[in-house]
Amino acid sequence: MTDRVLSLLRSRPELAALAAFPFDFDVDRAYHLEDVHLASGASLEPIAGDDTGGTYFLCAGTAVLYASSEGDAVLIAGSVTEALEMIVRIPRYCENISADLDEDQLRAEVDAADEEAREEFAPELDAQRAALLAGLALPDRPLTELVALSESAAARTEPDHLLLNSLELRAYRLPGAPIRRPLRDVVLGPGRAALARVRAGEPGAQEDAVADAVLRAGVVRAAQYDRRDGDLPLLRLLLERETAERTEWYEERWIAATLVALHGEDADLPLLRAAHAPGARDWALRADAEKYGRDPEPESAFTWIELARRQGRTEHARVALIRMLDDAGPDADHLGALSRALERLGDHAQAARAQSALLALQDTDRDRACAAYVLARLERHKGDLPAAGRALEQSRAAVTGPAKDGTVAQWHRRGLGRLITEQHLELALAAAGSGDAPLARETMRHAKSLLSTIGKGFATSLSGLSTRAKRAVAGLDRVPGTRAD
Repeated sequence: MTDRVLSLLRSRPELAALAAFPFDFDVDRAYHLEDVHLASGASLEPIAGDDTGGTYFLCAGTAVLYASSEGDAVLIAGSVTEALEMIVRIPRYCENISADLDEDQLRAEVDAADEEAREEFAPELDAQRAALLAGLALPDRPLTELVALSESAAARTEPDHLLLNSLELRAYRLPGAPIRRPLRDVVLGPGRAALARVRAGEPGAQEDAVADAVLRAGVVRAAQYDRRDGDLPLLRLLLERETAERTEWYEERWIAATLVALHGEDADLPLLRAAHAPGARDWALRADAEKYGRDPEPESAFTWIELARRQGRTEHARVALIRMLDDAGPDADHLGALSRALERLGDHAQAARAQSALLALQDTDRDRACAAYVLARLERHKGDLPAAGRALEQSRAAVTGPAKDGTVAQWHRRGLGRLITEQHLELALAAAGSGDAPLARETMRHAKSLLSTIGKGFATSLSGLSTRAKRAVAGLDRVPGTRAD
């Protein structure tokens, strides 16, 4: 449903003219200087522009995001009505507005800025403001409330309203210093709350804290950073469940074992042995000092990102990873970790961006071949099949080129040969499915050559995929409308 105020501006030229001048919200400039989209995938509609090249966007049909031409973007309001009230009553030329001011101070700042505006460019400002407020039927709220709404909106920019440049996939910056809740506190919140309920003796709280693997992970880490002498019974239960379930996230099991062992109770030795922990208090003291401890600050950002993913906080994890990627330097290990984390999150476009940067850093044939076939997989999942083909060309060149550096000797008899061949078959299958006959046939040609080169056991393990790819490519000759060249 179209916003009421936006409909009025689009249907009443006299109101649109007032919004455009002197309040710089011009619905006739509803476009941005570059292609952008929200990282969350939510809808994004440009609804107005200003005279600096900035753009107002409607996000998911409700909230209003402002993006400058300089690469900043921030949520300014929860609705167009709210945004227009702010823009009209506290125009952008009011530069000394802050949440620290009371109502009288805010009015004094607006009055002083208005006086300058009347003298410099808007002598009819008062009449224009009154006409626009009345024409749009905007409410007359205290300025302190409007400033508070603006601050609240800015704090909600992330994670759901992160704006990306569609070409480079880099994120727009947050202007100023908006209030940001650290991801660590977001993901530890449920665990801290569950731990508090257990400590308060609430019925069923202990069972709830132990039963769910994701909540249990948060409880273990909350207990790590906030230790109480009375937590040992809960820690024992947490360790028992972690040991029994043996999830892939073993780190919480070791943290729980360390916390239990720190109490130095001989009765806990069987439990610690079952968890494959050394069990001695001296071990726990060393582990705590070297790896765990009470301070969450040294913990890797990937810890909180992974916990966010496990909790279903996909956008929180995505925002953190994109911001880290934007700031990443030429660090191959860091880029590789970002690529893997983004792929696990399902964001193949950003994962490919990280992997492409990683590939550019590789200085041996083996590392280039490995990075390139992974990039091919990510580009294929992203949907850019030609880019996947180019990545596979780099991978082939690394292992079969004339000036190999010795790091890929016997590549065809090792797992590297199987992985590169597998990606060729997957791409041939995908290209055939998309109707890109030239890419499908060319990729299949290389795949056949690779199948005849790699070890027999590897080729046999790929026989099913190979058969499907060959049939799909052969079938292109029988499908009308496929791209023949």
